[in-house]
Amino acid sequence: MQIPVEHRPSAVAGALYIVVTAIVALLAFVGPIPLEDPGIGDTPYFLILLMHFGFGAVLVVAARYAATAAPQRLISKRTGIGGSRRKSSTPPPSTSMVERDPLRRLMVVPEVLIVCTLLLFLFVYIFATNANMDYVQRFIESGGNLRLAVDSTTERLIASARYLPLLAVNLGVYLYTRVFRWPAVRGTRGGPYAITGFALLWVLLAVFLSVIALPSFLRLEGLPLLAWVSMVPLFLVLSTMRYSLGVFYGISYGVFSTLLINYWLGTFSLVSLQVVVIIYLFHYSVFMPLMLLVYHNIRNSEFPRFLVFPVAWTAFELARSSGFVGFPWGLVGHSQYAMVPLIQIAELTGIWGVSFVVVLVNSAIAETISRMIANAHVGMRPRFPAFRPAVVAAVVVAATLLYGGARIGFERVAGPEPRDSVRVALIQQNSDPRKHDYDRTLGSLKRLTDEALEENPDIVVWSETAFVPNIRRWGEEDPMRHRLARLVLRMREYQESIETHLVTGNDDYARVFDEDGNEIDRHSFNAAVMFSDEGERMQTYHKVRLVPFTEYFPYEEQLPFIHDTLQEFDVHFWKPGEERTVFEHPKFRFSTPICFEDMFPGEVRQFVLEDIDMIVNLTNDYWSLTPVQAKQHFVGGMFRAVENRLPLVRSTASGLTTYVDEFGNIHGTLPYYEEAQMVTDVPLYERGRTLYTLLGDWFAYTAFVIMALLIVLSVHKRIAHRG
Repeated sequence: MQIPVEHRPSAVAGALYIVVTAIVALLAFVGPIPLEDPGIGDTPYFLILLMHFGFGAVLVVAARYAATAAPQRLISKRTGIGGSRRKSSTPPPSTSMVERDPLRRLMVVPEVLIVCTLLLFLFVYIFATNANMDYVQRFIESGGNLRLAVDSTTERLIASARYLPLLAVNLGVYLYTRVFRWPAVRGTRGGPYAITGFALLWVLLAVFLSVIALPSFLRLEGLPLLAWVSMVPLFLVLSTMRYSLGVFYGISYGVFSTLLINYWLGTFSLVSLQVVVIIYLFHYSVFMPLMLLVYHNIRNSEFPRFLVFPVAWTAFELARSSGFVGFPWGLVGHSQYAMVPLIQIAELTGIWGVSFVVVLVNSAIAETISRMIANAHVGMRPRFPAFRPAVVAAVVVAATLLYGGARIGFERVAGPEPRDSVRVALIQQNSDPRKHDYDRTLGSLKRLTDEALEENPDIVVWSETAFVPNIRRWGEEDPMRHRLARLVLRMREYQESIETHLVTGNDDYARVFDEDGNEIDRHSFNAAVMFSDEGERMQTYHKVRLVPFTEYFPYEEQLPFIHDTLQEFDVHFWKPGEERTVFEHPKFRFSTPICFEDMFPGEVRQFVLEDIDMIVNLTNDYWSLTPVQAKQHFVGGMFRAVENRLPLVRSTASGLTTYVDEFGNIHGTLPYYEEAQMVTDVPLYERGRTLYTLLGDWFAYTAFVIMALLIVLSVHKRIAHRG
């Protein structure tokens, strides 16, 4: 049977899906670089191919079905059920209105396919960086269960050949249905068509703006001003789409922004990027339905609707930063790290208050636009209520800036005098412990330290795992028999010779004995060790907050499959420390949050409550191969200085070695990926504890409680409405 003209676009689209999928599959299996020994890791790609082929088949069948069913449906429409003719005051619908393209009922499918295909393509493209890394190639050669091409360029070409044709056909169908078949799209969605018809494009725009507002691949310093409007497209979509579609778009925003902000995790370990994206998929799958449930049920409430998004987002940022899988990276407030007057409210609210203000402005702008569109739709001129959200947001921003400016001004005019100062030498040896020779690294550390010693520092700070061989273990072995024992002896002799306190990152361990005194186990720790100016090992800190899935997995007995899989991908686990060590230097007290511990406001606050004078962060950001990760790490960690009004110094293997004062001002940095050292004088003040130090995350928890109450009220309202 010949397909009518009005149904041919569906048939053509379906055939296009089938043909393109077949060609891509053929190239993937028998092309120049075919899939070898397909395994469970290839399952997502097989599913993508199946989804595209299946959707093409559905379109073709739908077009054929519509062609055969159209005459009968026309008769039914004109004569009524059973064929009995009835009178009507409205004219019979035209054929073009009745026999709409079957694609109308499948409008969201191309969007789902675009999201899934683009997500997998970006992941594979990013992960291809590993092909150029020596330690990954050694892992593959040693029998590791990983398949990569010989270099990143080849791997990315393979990814492009396998995914871009699928993206092209999806995008073509998506644009066709919206540009040329817009009545069908409009018939399935409410709200302004300019927003609802192209909702996915608006969401992807919000993703892009949110990503580049932070330090990113586009601009290392980020674009802080963009953060104030980056979420407006997302909020416009969420406020106009029906609930189910809003949830889909919200989750899509969350997953894409997570992937693109954290793209550098593709080289941290062989599983980090996958794990983070999966975790955030779960986070947003819980968060978005709840937030939109409240938003759509608050229309007749006294609670201002434009406050839902900032309150919910603040609560969400706290939730995703908590627990075993907590990962407070790329928070909205981090984008404002350079806006010194604005971030002063962190001493009251923590980073959460900064995020709240930024999201509030985005929500207020979106709400104002929505109200203006609604007024224009009914022919009303804009009135003050339409602009009330923007006015409220402007007042909050003005008050925040006024507080910050006054706080900085007071410090300059009537601030306390420093009681003392400490000269700190920060050493950046520019090495990765997974790749570089330990002897070479020690040589770099010694040379850079000798340069710094010319300025007579009070303490020398080496980075996380700057010296890799376990000092405690190999210090007990015979140097004549073990190379690492000889290396430890050289390090100890050097440290004693400099006659200066030294802090270094290092491995450490603790022995576990049975009742008879026999050693039955050893617990390994990521540690920081301080030596005195006489060479004595004084104190050791064991990292408390470990990176989930790559440094720590506590569910070995409950989830042995995941534990074993992680170890198969070259993951080595530590034990978490139990005490927050305060290092006692003759001139000051300090603690050493290690690596990403400085990203957690509550973790650092626990150190500060022990009455320290300075935060000393030891970090290894060399592995990421990009200054973007190092910059993101820095902008997240620097807020700890403002929150607690304490100076922060960072010593990195390579990353951003720097000193930040109590107000967030940056006093010198070292270049990325260069061997360098800096000596800085850090003044010490007698200050009272900030509100944040005293009460912790009270602001975020308040938002969390408010959101929980709104969720309960929304659920109750829905139940009552259905009853």
